[in-house]
Amino acid sequence: MIHDDDDVERRRLGERLRDSRKYLGLKQEEVAQYLKIPRTALTDIENGQRKVEAIELSRLAKLYRQPVGYFTGEDKTTSELPVDVAHLARRAADLSTQDRAELGKFAEYLRSRSRASR
Repeated sequence: MIHDDDDVERRRLGERLRDSRKYLGLKQEEVAQYLKIPRTALTDIENGQRKVEAIELSRLAKLYRQPVGYFTGEDKTTSELPVDVAHLARRAADLSTQDRAELGKFAEYLRSRSRASR
């Protein structure tokens, strides 16, 4: 039972890592070189077939501009969001209060525009 839970968590972690890599337009070969591991090892990580070392996960989080908790599922506020939304949220957090308010208005505009086109 515990072994099965580990497998599920490893697969989820791999999916989040793969989705983040793809969202940023990075190739497996580029990420593998960054980590100094074979590309096949990265493939195994993304498929949930290989455990991720803590240092590797820390480096991947930095490269993918996400907190480690996003990938492990410990950061519930972002781990349940689609990767593109989580990325936008992280980027928006660096904006001033005024800029975030503008971003919110723009998001409302986009939402109303998409409703009108239906």
